[in-house]
Amino acid sequence: MSAAALLVAAHAGTASASPSYGVELQGFDYPHPVARFAFQSQRQTLEMAYMDVAPQGQANGRVAVPMHGKNFCGATWESTISALSGAGYRVVVPDQIGFCASTKPAHYQYTFQQLAANTQALLHQLGVKRATFIAHSTGGMIATRLALMYPEAVEQLVLVNPIGLEDWKTLGVPSRSVDDWYARELKLSADSVRKYESSTYYVNKWKPEYERWVTMLSGLNSGPGHELVAWNSALIYDMIMTQPVVYEFPLLKMPTVLMIGTSDTTAIGSDIAPPDVKARIGRYDLLGKSVVKTIPQGRLIEFPGLGHAPQIQEPERFNSALLEAMAALARA
Repeated sequence: MSAAALLVAAHAGTASASPSYGVELQGFDYPHPVARFAFQSQRQTLEMAYMDVAPQGQANGRVAVPMHGKNFCGATWESTISALSGAGYRVVVPDQIGFCASTKPAHYQYTFQQLAANTQALLHQLGVKRATFIAHSTGGMIATRLALMYPEAVEQLVLVNPIGLEDWKTLGVPSRSVDDWYARELKLSADSVRKYESSTYYVNKWKPEYERWVTMLSGLNSGPGHELVAWNSALIYDMIMTQPVVYEFPLLKMPTVLMIGTSDTTAIGSDIAPPDVKARIGRYDLLGKSVVKTIPQGRLIEFPGLGHAPQIQEPERFNSALLEAMAALARA
């Protein structure tokens, strides 16, 4: 076995000792104080958790908004928050409704428009009129929709291994009902999370520090909110599958950077796709190159050999490239 595989196996052997967290991730430590934005949406009061981190040193007057992905939280941007704050940015990091430290509604019509509107309402409450959005994975789909809905609010758009660079349902991925997604999510465990993240996020190059993000996700799913967390996750997966954004990239009006770990193979539904379909989807080494051509002010930055989460896998390399790209966009 490789050293990475041995590390994963060793952690899997202690999975029974993994912590569990509250329905709003109570018990998990965020890198900065968490505040809550209460608002009305779909005839109920919801709370959106967020971190608002002041610039360190000389402020540059700009705001950065990192947006997490499906199996991530605001906390997973820890290294990037430090880099951005250190470079003079105010950094506002939301947890979307249905995720992490935010409300998990018993009933909610999930759309990317709704999540974009929620995010814009938070920023309005905080007095943020324009920002650079740095959006990872599913966050990339939300940020793309936000940029189309509120172009005046988006100074720059940075999409980090965003899902939604292809439309899986039109490429032959079978459909799942919300009930099927729910049954699948009820089975989530630390072992299954670790195995998936090791292969897809980190290209089987496991490091002990990744375990914190495994326990974050598995602990949320195994806690007292187990069924509610799984139900929201099922609704969110249905949103991802049925609301593609790839056809609208040509409509983006702001400078946009794709930051792509080329060894990423993320494709929602690939676990039930026929072999010939599975072989064609999730090819980020090809997707970045093809999609950037459709974005009017698009630029591609590739990280050869990295997986779905380059900001976690090689944070120094990623943060350096991010800051350079943001400065270059500002000069353009």
